[in-house]
Amino acid sequence: MRYAYFPGCKIPHHLPAYGQAVTALCDALKIDLAPLEFNCCGDPVRHRSFEAWALSAGRNLALAHGAGLPIMTPCKCCFGSLKHAAYWLRENHDLRAEVNATLSNEGLILPEEPQVFHLLTVLDQDVPPDELAARAGGRLCGLRVAAHYGCHALRPGNVTNFDDPLNPTIFERLLRRVGVTPVPWDLRLECCGHPLRGKRDKFSKALKERKLTDARQAGAQILATACTYCQMQFADNENGQPSAQEQTAVAAQDINNPPGNPPTAMLAAQLIGLGIGLSPEEVGLTKLPAPLVHPSSLGHEEHTRKITDGEPITANDSNATGR
Repeated sequence: MRYAYFPGCKIPHHLPAYGQAVTALCDALKIDLAPLEFNCCGDPVRHRSFEAWALSAGRNLALAHGAGLPIMTPCKCCFGSLKHAAYWLRENHDLRAEVNATLSNEGLILPEEPQVFHLLTVLDQDVPPDELAARAGGRLCGLRVAAHYGCHALRPGNVTNFDDPLNPTIFERLLRRVGVTPVPWDLRLECCGHPLRGKRDKFSKALKERKLTDARQAGAQILATACTYCQMQFADNENGQPSAQEQTAVAAQDINNPPGNPPTAMLAAQLIGLGIGLSPEEVGLTKLPAPLVHPSSLGHEEHTRKITDGEPITANDSNATGR
């Protein structure tokens, strides 16, 4: 399948490792991504100017329509913004006419039924489950992961049509296919707190730490995200971005976080990429922010080497490292 690739603004400028992981993963799975001259999804101005947001998002929908391609985005905020725009541009005929009038200056027109998908949906629908499982080969066997869904893809369900907003399962399905053990945890659908950063920082941090504590108590070693903003929230630390040396030093250990430590935040594209045999470098792992707490490496040297070298990790390996 071929998609118009919509990385959004934050990924190229703030989290390029996410973009690297997505393109490497899609290339490995034969998912064709076509770059278009997209602009911002409009979300930053949505609550300041409804019309400006609708035009910004609508132009992206029209560009993809002109190319004859559905949109795929790995950013759930962009996904939510584009899906909301598609909804309102369909329901509000005056707004649709106004946006189309402006777009006509570029020879563009809004599609009747825009097609917008998140990366997780593409992986779930376009890649046969047995193919993903076969490529995984048990590399991540025994790894316990808490799947963090985020808000924008799930709600409101009648607009995003991503999954059951009250009981989604798509994230866990994909993790199981690459041999990961998803852990049930109470706060998996709660907000990460990122929208409050810069406004009510203490509250934002409290929401983040509450989720990390809940994931740790559920036995998670990794907290998997599929949203740019959520990853930035969970992977942040008090000192800001780490140095390149610090990133490299902890990169190979990030996946070996033993039980009892706060789980390391990792992007789903990176985790799935590692699961099917891509190297840490291919999925941009060394470009991730340092984990909130550096995991102890005691007893994990051999385990780390196997992941780095792309060798399968067996159930015995997992037990030997305390999993």
